[in-house]
Parts: sequence; structure tokens; C-alpha cells
Amino acid sequence: MPLDDRAAAPTDVQVIGLDLSITSTGVCRVDGSTFRIRTRQKDGPKRLTVIRDRLTIEVAKQQPDLAVIEDLPTKMHPKSLKPVAALHGVVQALLVDAGVPWAYIAPATLKKFAADNGGASKRDMTAAAFLADGATFEDDEGADQVDAWWLRAAGFDWLGLPLFTMPEAQREALSKADWPDTYAQRYVMGAAS
Repeated sequence: MPLDDRAAAPTDVQVIGLDLSITSTGVCRVDGSTFRIRTRQKDGPKRLTVIRDRLTIEVAKQQPDLAVIEDLPTKMHPKSLKPVAALHGVVQALLVDAGVPWAYIAPATLKKFAADNGGASKRDMTAAAFLADGATFEDDEGADQVDAWWLRAAGFDWLGLPLFTMPEAQREALSKADWPDTYAQRYVMGAAS
């Protein structure tokens, strides 16, 4: 959706960011605070339920109007892809149950939005968050929290409620994301709370 065609969202809209990983899921709450949900490999498929249960509680508490999720990387080993794809399905199901629409942003698109470089490093993403809004992240060696933070910021930007000033070229990167078609319509029609 072109930036000029986006519907203006109400100022009380709530967005969460989710960087899904079977070992360390990054979460950015509606207030901008971040944390990780860690799981252990030895727990096998039970890791899906650990993440699901924690996110179900967070979604119930946070009551987001939109969840923005980092999409699967385009190049991923099939053995690694299976558990992550399963996690995405589990998270989509809990969002459906909660009535929360979601958007998907490819990793390169998120990096282009955040750091003006589709190949930005974890360090670049963290530095860009600090420059944009003074954000810092404790215990985030895998950059799960900073990615979730940028996903939330991207959601607000797409809704026409940017959290901070960004160069227009970086903001334009968001047009490549997979935004929910009905989401803007819900706000235009006043159906969303």
C-alpha cells in the first residue's frame, strides 16, 4: 500500500512486534518494552507450547490492535525451517483466537526500514534504534528484542503514526511488507476498537 493511501489510525492504537524463533522469540509490548522467550532444545516440540502459552498471556494483557511479525528468511535450511514454520502457525492461530490481525515483514525489508541497508548487521539494527529513539536492549545478543522493537515501530509507521522521524526512502521500504488488507478497512469503517 503506498504510504499516501494508508488510513490514519486512531491515536490509541496498540501494536506489538514479534521476532519469532524456536529458541529465542523477541517480543516488543505495546509500551515499547522488550523481552525474550527462551526455550531449550532438549524440550523438543514442547517449545511450541511454551512460546504459545507465554504469547497468549501477553496478547491477553496487551490487547494489541495489530501484531507485526518478522517473516521467515528466504534462505533457510529445510531442517531449521520446519520448527520455525510450525511456530508461525501456532502464533497465527493464537492471534486468530484473539482477533488480532497481523502483518509480515521480511528480514531484509525490516533492515532497510531500520538501517537503510537490507543487509544490516545486528549491531547496525541496535545502533539505529538508539539513534532513532534512544532505545537500548539488555541481554540481546541475538538481536531478537531489537528486531521486535523495529517491527512494532514499522507497524506504527505504516498506520500513519510514526514513533520518530525517519528518512522517506527508509519508510518506503515498508510498502514491500505483507500488511493485512482488512486492517485499514476496519479503522476506516470504525469497526476496530
